[in-house]
Amino acid sequence: MGIRMIKISAVYFAIGMILGYYMSIVHQYALTPVHVHINLLGWTSLTLAGLLYHLFPDISRNMLTKIHVWLHNIGLPIMMIGLTLTLVMNTQTFIPIVAAGATLVAIGVLVFVYNVVKNLK
Repeated sequence: MGIRMIKISAVYFAIGMILGYYMSIVHQYALTPVHVHINLLGWTSLTLAGLLYHLFPDISRNMLTKIHVWLHNIGLPIMMIGLTLTLVMNTQTFIPIVAAGATLVAIGVLVFVYNVVKNLK
């Protein structure tokens, strides 16, 4: 599972970098929060979790790992789409989508933390 997460995080890294590059080219930085969250929650957090899962396989051999991976990777795109729509359309209409995605990611991260605390020996 660790290697798979690292590969997924590399995709997030490419998306975050391309978004940042695009904003620099057009000198329009309204999507900076999307860029930052993709890089932090997609690239950095998933890479670190993937490394932990790879280096300590005991914490990756349970249902908690699968729950973390699924919640994080379902919630983050939902949150980023909602945030993008909120910023581009300059409306609060999509905030519930942002909140739903953020809630999934937060639960996933809490499951990850519990898994590490409980199972890392």
